[in-house]
Amino acid sequence: MEETNKNQDATSRRSFLKTAAVAATAFMIVPRHVLGGRGFTAPSDRLIIAGIGAGGKGQSDIANFYKSGKAEIGFLCDVHDSRAAASVKAFPKAKYYRDYRELFDKESKNFDAVSVSTPDHSHAIQALAAMQLGKHVYVQKPLTHDIYEARALTAAASKYKVVTQMGNQGASNDGPRQMKEWYDAGLIGDVHTVYAWTDRPVWPQGIPWSANKAQVPSDLDWNLWLGTAPYKDYVEKLVPFNWRGWWDYGTGALGDMGCHLLEAPFSMLNLKYATEVQASVGSVYVDEFKRGYFPDSCPPSSHVTLKFPKTNKTKGDVVVHWMDGGIQPERPEELEANEVFGDGGNGTLFIGTKGKMMASTYSADPRLLPLSKNKDIRVPESLARVKGGADGHYAQWVEACIAGYGKKELSSPFDIAGPLTEALLMANLAIRATDIQLKNDKGKASFPGRNIKLLWDNDKMRVTNFDAVNQYVQREYRKGW
Repeated sequence: MEETNKNQDATSRRSFLKTAAVAATAFMIVPRHVLGGRGFTAPSDRLIIAGIGAGGKGQSDIANFYKSGKAEIGFLCDVHDSRAAASVKAFPKAKYYRDYRELFDKESKNFDAVSVSTPDHSHAIQALAAMQLGKHVYVQKPLTHDIYEARALTAAASKYKVVTQMGNQGASNDGPRQMKEWYDAGLIGDVHTVYAWTDRPVWPQGIPWSANKAQVPSDLDWNLWLGTAPYKDYVEKLVPFNWRGWWDYGTGALGDMGCHLLEAPFSMLNLKYATEVQASVGSVYVDEFKRGYFPDSCPPSSHVTLKFPKTNKTKGDVVVHWMDGGIQPERPEELEANEVFGDGGNGTLFIGTKGKMMASTYSADPRLLPLSKNKDIRVPESLARVKGGADGHYAQWVEACIAGYGKKELSSPFDIAGPLTEALLMANLAIRATDIQLKNDKGKASFPGRNIKLLWDNDKMRVTNFDAVNQYVQREYRKGW
């Protein structure tokens, strides 16, 4: 298949961004036809959304924005027509595009905000283009594929004065707020160690790329799907979900579940940027005696340890452990033998100087340990809750967009989501470092990134003691993107 898409604009990426920057100064006019013929509603009262990624998670995102009662879905964009079909049926008045660049170029005056629910490798370029047009943005987790992209989007949100939210619904749950109230009340003392774990991945990882070239589905634009990623021939079962296990497109279990499980430690302890990280990973066997080496694929399991410096909420450094692939920390001695740890497959454990507490996915159902302590908790609510909890995450963003930049509080704006995503991607640096194979002048291979601790220079965004892994801090986009 040729790399050049017959539908791709001839306009270069550079000229597109220049056009976008100029267009950002234009007054946003919402024409009557975008509102589906229902009669004009003032932009100040109704948010017109363009959804990039209309199938799967994008479909549910778009539906939830609409359910807020204050949003209209004006435009849909997807590279895979059959995946977008349900959204197209649900919003028949929404104009449909395949290429988000064409959508932005032709319709930028006709919508107020953009929802990005595409594979991880496309998040940053789509979100940044929207912000440069002056559009509010909602981006699915993880915010970006690379650390450099996360830093860039965090800065862009402030520069362009747009309302931002990462699709980290658990950040709007009551759980993180309740745990913060308990922590501030001193119920578990000073937290120094946190464990988070997941049973993900539930997609293939630790495998070789298929050697069997497959026919591209007639309703999928493979070139547009690849976007910034290196060109490869299409293979079966990569789309729509299994891309998560490949570094060119996804960020593994950490990218999928890390934001949900680590948001509470970040918000409760005011964590931001880690200073050091180390990892150990599970491996697979290609035969009875040989371990597999598949650097293009995320490993089947990992244990990563991140160290964060003291904050105004801690008395010293905080060590955060991440475990995936079904690995779990040792059960706390305060937990009875038949009591469920976390929610079984996922959870977060906080260890303080006076006690422990744990929570489930999305930081739901927080509990002190031993569980018998929970019947005696008498800590008043001091933090406002988000109406609807995790489901209210969508309406919160819609209402903030209508109110305008800086007018309403959000649960996961980019100034919070950016550093959280960077920490997860730092953990992935350590995971990927274990698979970096180097050869000496005699051709003998070694893996020098294994069994070392990576030291991070936050200002320069570089690992200082193992330069080979810095190639993953900022990847090179495919030519033309």
